[in-house]
Amino acid sequence: MKDEDYFYSIERQRTATIKIKRSIFICTMEYVDSIEKAKQFISLVSKENRTATHNCWAYIIGENGDISHCSDAGEPSGTAGKPMLNTLKTHGMTNIAAVVTRHFGGVKLGIRGLMEAYCACVENTIDLKQLKKLVQTISIFIEVSYGFNDIMLSQIKKYLCKIKDTVYTEKIVHRVEIELKNFAEMDRLLSEYQSRGKLSFRYDA
Repeated sequence: MKDEDYFYSIERQRTATIKIKRSIFICTMEYVDSIEKAKQFISLVSKENRTATHNCWAYIIGENGDISHCSDAGEPSGTAGKPMLNTLKTHGMTNIAAVVTRHFGGVKLGIRGLMEAYCACVENTIDLKQLKKLVQTISIFIEVSYGFNDIMLSQIKKYLCKIKDTVYTEKIVHRVEIELKNFAEMDRLLSEYQSRGKLSFRYDA
């Protein structure tokens, strides 16, 4: 179940194939974090499948999925690229590029049939494996006394992604990772404790 407050992508390239009325549809999907990388990926897949009837594509880029583009690549307008893009958006995806390669099998699918085929091919590829939640994080070093450590950890628990590392010397030094959206509240809490001499902290540069 996806959280609508987050965006999602994939960790490594994945591919799925479906066959509809003798036409073969192959979706290749890749994580990309820039328009340039998206275009490079689309170009590579298209060149590898240059003998295919069509190599239609769509991509979404940006922390909030604010950049997107798609192409029908010769299919009737609105029957391939847009359905692919809408499928990616429905799953809350960003930093993602998808190319659907079609090998025509001699039987026309019609407008509705094409739209459903391209949607289904992308959907099947997404469903191959759980999507990766994209979380923006920041690391903080917190130096705290042994006596205050448990209290501090219980107070910051709701802001944490994870404790990355802990070193025990005269005091305890934690390197913690928090979600960027919790930065203001975490900073306020730690600053209050620091002003009372309970701990010291700094952000990882």
